[in-house]
Amino acid sequence: MRIDKFLKVSRILKRRTVAQEACGEDKVLINGKAAKPSTAVKIGDVVEVLYASGVLKFRVVNVKETVKKEEAASLYEVIV
Repeated sequence: MRIDKFLKVSRILKRRTVAQEACGEDKVLINGKAAKPSTAVKIGDVVEVLYASGVLKFRVVNVKETVKKEEAASLYEVIV
């Protein structure tokens, strides 16, 4: 699955266009490397999203095309 779609489906970022902009500005890293919106994400990848207020670092646990709001957090686990 594309990283921009994963960020939207997992509800880490609100909209896919926001995810695409974040990738375009090198604010999304997959396994330590800057990710383009089309970069594929798979189970086990470590993703970092750089916000103005800090960094969210998480590991991809599951990849699904669609999930309910309550199940969105089951797609990843936050790394402290």
